[in-house]
Amino acid sequence: MHPCVFIFFSLLLQSLETTTANQLVAVGGGGGGDDNGVTKNCFVDERNALLDFKARLQDPNGSLSTWRAEEDHCGKWFGVTCNNQTGHVTWLDISFCGVGGEISRSLLNLSNLNFLDLSYNYFHGSIPIFIGYMTRLRYLYLSGNFLSGTIPGSVGSLTELMYLDLSGNSFYGIIPSKFGNLTNLQALFLRHAGRCRVENPEWLSHLSHLEQLVMDGISLAKANHWVNVVSSLRKLSYLSLYGCDLSQVMYPCSSLCFIFNSSSSVASLDLGDNNLKSSMYHWLFPLTGTKLRFLDISYNMLDGIPKYLGNLCSLTALYLKNNSAVVQFPDFLKNLSGCTSFTLQQLYAPRSQFMGSLSDKVQKFSSLEELILSENQLNGTISGKLWELPRLSVIDLSKNSLEGFPSKHHMSNLSYVHVDLSSCILGPRLPKWIKTLKNLTHLDLSNTRISDTIPVEFWDMCPSHLSYLNLSSNNISGMVPNLLSNFDNNSLIDLSFNNFQGPIPNVSSTVISLNLSRNKFNGGISILCQMADGFLEFLDLSHNFLTGQLPDCLRHFKHLTVLNLGHNSLSGRLPPSIGSLIELQALYLYKNNFSGELPLSLKNCTSLTSLTLGANNFSGNVPVWIGENLSGLYVLILRSNNFFGTIPLQLCRLANLQILDLSMNNLHGTVPSCLNNLTSMVQEQFSQVQNVHQYYTMLTNSYSIYAAYVDHAMIEWEGAEREFIRSNLVLLKSIDLSSNNLTGPIPHELTNLHEILALNLSKNALIGEIPREIGQMRKLLALDLSRNNLSGEIPLGMSQMNFLGYLDVSSNNLSGRIPSSTQLQSFEPSRYDGNAGLCGPPLSRKCPGDEESQVGKSEGDGEDRDEDWGWFYIGGGTGFVKVVVFIAKLRRIAHK
Repeated sequence: MHPCVFIFFSLLLQSLETTTANQLVAVGGGGGGDDNGVTKNCFVDERNALLDFKARLQDPNGSLSTWRAEEDHCGKWFGVTCNNQTGHVTWLDISFCGVGGEISRSLLNLSNLNFLDLSYNYFHGSIPIFIGYMTRLRYLYLSGNFLSGTIPGSVGSLTELMYLDLSGNSFYGIIPSKFGNLTNLQALFLRHAGRCRVENPEWLSHLSHLEQLVMDGISLAKANHWVNVVSSLRKLSYLSLYGCDLSQVMYPCSSLCFIFNSSSSVASLDLGDNNLKSSMYHWLFPLTGTKLRFLDISYNMLDGIPKYLGNLCSLTALYLKNNSAVVQFPDFLKNLSGCTSFTLQQLYAPRSQFMGSLSDKVQKFSSLEELILSENQLNGTISGKLWELPRLSVIDLSKNSLEGFPSKHHMSNLSYVHVDLSSCILGPRLPKWIKTLKNLTHLDLSNTRISDTIPVEFWDMCPSHLSYLNLSSNNISGMVPNLLSNFDNNSLIDLSFNNFQGPIPNVSSTVISLNLSRNKFNGGISILCQMADGFLEFLDLSHNFLTGQLPDCLRHFKHLTVLNLGHNSLSGRLPPSIGSLIELQALYLYKNNFSGELPLSLKNCTSLTSLTLGANNFSGNVPVWIGENLSGLYVLILRSNNFFGTIPLQLCRLANLQILDLSMNNLHGTVPSCLNNLTSMVQEQFSQVQNVHQYYTMLTNSYSIYAAYVDHAMIEWEGAEREFIRSNLVLLKSIDLSSNNLTGPIPHELTNLHEILALNLSKNALIGEIPREIGQMRKLLALDLSRNNLSGEIPLGMSQMNFLGYLDVSSNNLSGRIPSSTQLQSFEPSRYDGNAGLCGPPLSRKCPGDEESQVGKSEGDGEDRDEDWGWFYIGGGTGFVKVVVFIAKLRRIAHK
């Protein structure tokens, strides 16, 4: 049996199902034959009980449609099994049916029921007290519902119970001590059952048949001597106490603990996420007997491990993920180097604060199959002994400062399946040992300082069944030939951020993710049609030298969610088949030469969340269907095109929109006052669609990876075009309507956009005054109203816009005194130029009524002036600090 917890769970579930089936046959449950083994009609009261139970449920999927009054044999109903001889209902399983409601009292009439599974539905309310009268129950599964309230003590009356699962609900209060009456219980699952706690664990000691105990999320903070209790359960093989407040237990173990060690039966132990320090090891000892195979102590604060863990001669898997205390890796290996070093197959310890080198001590771990040490602080040269471990097939040393990687000789006799050395010091040459690994399915050498030219024949030497290849963020050059035979089903290829050149390679239709961005590929992209009828989900060819038109074969890419062709020289109209991309979430065509009107078929792409078509030659009216059909948009960028006409009011329906950029077009008319309906810019909320992800699970039992596309956009910010990526983009809320022919006043309704960070209405023909209420937009970081025909005074309320880091109101007809504030006087005078009537600092023009300067200067005048300007500079700096603090606050909110 593989030591990984996932496999462990799988086998446990299989064992559970087999045991359950056998025991049900023993008690007369289950059936056989075409008629499910029922030899007589159902009892009327039981059939009516089931019909009454159904009548009180919501069943939107029609899962219980076979439950009909005219059908006498209720054993033929979905999820219902009757005893072959008596006809009594013994089994009711409607798990995963999507039904909802409260648990009906009519179940009491099923007096012979021994198996009840209502899990993973929408049952709500509390567990009814009457459930304690269903005394023949041996299996009760209520997990994955919306049940709440306290768990009734009457459950303790079900003394025949063998399996009880209440996980994934919203209970609260103390776990009833009457559970101690369930002396036949073999499995108790309370994983994330709600805000529940155990104060006196003594009742557990009565469950002498217990084999599996899962209490993740149940507080044991007051459960003194819980280790003694658990150690007394001689049949317990699986124990999971993830997130149980174990660090708060004052006396987890009494002086009698250690006498149980030799007989501890626990084979799998999970104590993760308990804020445990190394002081835990004195009470962990009694739980780590000779049968322990799997130990998970992840998400704790351990500064090392004790030597007795090195003497666990059955341990095959050790998880130490996300440990927050520094651990010296050579000492770690030394303490494990007892008989554990001969049995350990899997060490899974990413992000665990390991420091030091990967020394020769690793050679003792001859059974090691999977070594995952990513994102630690390991450094120095890797011992050559690592590459000689005979069974090692999965190795991940990514994001460390390691060097000294293997030669062709070291790797020639090994059967690696998964190799991830990303962000290590591997270059400058691409390793030749790749061609020796015939079983390799996953290879990640990204950001490893490789600066090499790859000959075409290199690709012929690659393993023939790759599922993941990542050579990104290096300086690799050369031609990439057709890759039709190198990749297995559902493969991912990432060659981005290199210097590959030549035409786009023909890739197998089995590839689901292809990233060739930021290279020097040239020529057309008609080769995409060779991937037709495949399963491509992600395609990024941006930042290359591609030319020609977008081929009209997109109808074949039904699963495509991201299409990024930005920053190329592609031209022509968008083909009508683009509307066939019904799962498309992000379309990025920025900075090409596409022309013509947007195809009407694009409105069929209703899954779009990001539409970036800026810096092209698109023309026509801004389509009204964008606002009518693409309701999920949070990014809409049409800047720098040839769109004309008015801004359609339908855009105001895009409640999720956070970035609207229609700048540098030929739009006329007024600024729509309905823009205050853009809910995301009014309310303190952030788009839930922060990134578009493609997930891909590896063949290994323990390790999964995902490729993520992070939304990005080119946006004018503080007078310059900048690229916003990752969390910065999802935090940004902006409107840019600049460089058009818009007329009329600035609608005062815009001032209701309290959450907007950037507003640019510059280079239009707007008239009237700046809205008096503009001071309500206190989160504005950038405001540009320059080069319009605005008149009147700068509103006094703008003096309260403390986060303002960029302001430009130049080239208007503004007049009056510039309001005094820390921010407004910190900007350069040029930001106010071209307004003949403006006066006051920072302009040198004095306002009427100001005192005339003294003709003579005192000796200290110069110092006073310097002090005044120093105050302005400090004010600007303080404002900048506030902006930084504010953005940090936004990031914290967004990650909640």
